[in-house]
Amino acid sequence: MADDKDVLRDVWYGRIPACFTLHQDEVTEREAEPYYLLLPRVSYLTLVTDKVKKHFLKVMRAEDVEEMWFEYEGTPLKWHNPIGVLFDLHASSSILPWNITVHFKNFPERDLLHCPSNSVIEAHFMSCIKEADALKHKSKW
Repeated sequence: MADDKDVLRDVWYGRIPACFTLHQDEVTEREAEPYYLLLPRVSYLTLVTDKVKKHFLKVMRAEDVEEMWFEYEGTPLKWHNPIGVLFDLHASSSILPWNITVHFKNFPERDLLHCPSNSVIEAHFMSCIKEADALKHKSKW
């Protein structure tokens, strides 16, 4: 049986190979090449958004760019869930790399929370930490 430390290390340092492709309905000046990344399981998609956006903005006009969002096989990926959770829920039985589709238009208002800045991410994360603490300690110190 594996040592607890080995399991913890594998979970903490685990990465998922992902291929980001631009949705075919997005307007581009030339064909967009896929973008490959190794995503940490314990991280969030919003932390790689800047890299992906920078890659695809090379082939797009600025006026065609709205809020970026991701989907996997027609299901919008919720940015506030860790990457490992998203992969396990939606793609654990699929072949790697995980093929994630990138959108810049038609934001799914009913399915996703808007994420306009890093301060929103931080505020949401801190709110989740406070909620978990309240549930664990039942607001008793």
